[in-house]
Amino acid sequence: MNIESLKVYCDVVLHQSFSRGAAVNNVSQSAATQSIHRLEKEFGVILVDRTKRPFVPTTEGRLCYEKFREILEIYETLTVQVQSRQHQLGGTIRVAAIYSVGLYDMSRCMKEFMKNHPKSKVRLEFQHPYRIFQSVLNAEVDLGIVSYPSATAEIEVIPLRSEKMVLACPVDHVIARRRRDGGPLDLRELQGVEYIAFDRDLMIRKETDRVFRKRGITVNIVMEFDNIETIKQAIETGHGVSVLPSPTVHSEVENGRLVAVPVAEPELVRPVGIIHRSRKVFTPIASRFIEMLTDQSAPEKEPPPERHVRPAAG
Repeated sequence: MNIESLKVYCDVVLHQSFSRGAAVNNVSQSAATQSIHRLEKEFGVILVDRTKRPFVPTTEGRLCYEKFREILEIYETLTVQVQSRQHQLGGTIRVAAIYSVGLYDMSRCMKEFMKNHPKSKVRLEFQHPYRIFQSVLNAEVDLGIVSYPSATAEIEVIPLRSEKMVLACPVDHVIARRRRDGGPLDLRELQGVEYIAFDRDLMIRKETDRVFRKRGITVNIVMEFDNIETIKQAIETGHGVSVLPSPTVHSEVENGRLVAVPVAEPELVRPVGIIHRSRKVFTPIASRFIEMLTDQSAPEKEPPPERHVRPAAG
């Protein structure tokens, strides 16, 4: 039995797939299968019930999975401590980010970080918020970058910033025309307006709905989407308006494709933070990456002045 075998087993169980568990560890499916057979032979029990689809660990297999995870965490902590003493700044950092944060921040940060630390590598995935929490809990990634981060007994949060929210409008929308002076919007002006919302299970939707209810505002929801990019496209084509984080519409406003109207509502902000497993010991390079992210979380860039507003094409 060796560390590699334990990791292969845990990843196979985690993904409920021999092929995916093998891929994560850069070994063939045959090698992963043989590795688990050797563990079963060593313990004298069946660890995986292969008669079910997808397969599940047996009672003994579940016990081994939990204890193997503990062993791997101890080994990871030891590795970090040894590397720290040797001042090694290299290795891979696994990061999962929500699409809006990833698309606007992470590419620039990764390029700068790897330039300054050529022995390092940042592996970035874009995922749904719920999936990011699961990836962090399952140790599939080291860090998650999410909006509305919440701490639990198993998850710790490192705050990054709070983003102001703005009303994103088509350039020829009546609210955009009324707000050419750049003054803040009274939310009561949204009463009955055609509105493009996030899906109901997303925190940004729940928080927006909460503020609307508190102010006694009812909007006419015409569309619901699970991501900012699709919402912005729907706004551009004139289907309605939406309250969005200011940084995510900066490019469209600057290019004259959308109008961002400031909102006179201090409760409408989107907090962004890093999540990680509780008691996780970071490698030196991962700690440096976190430092860079927090250092670069300067106050958000405000949307350009509305002098860029121009009539819609056609």
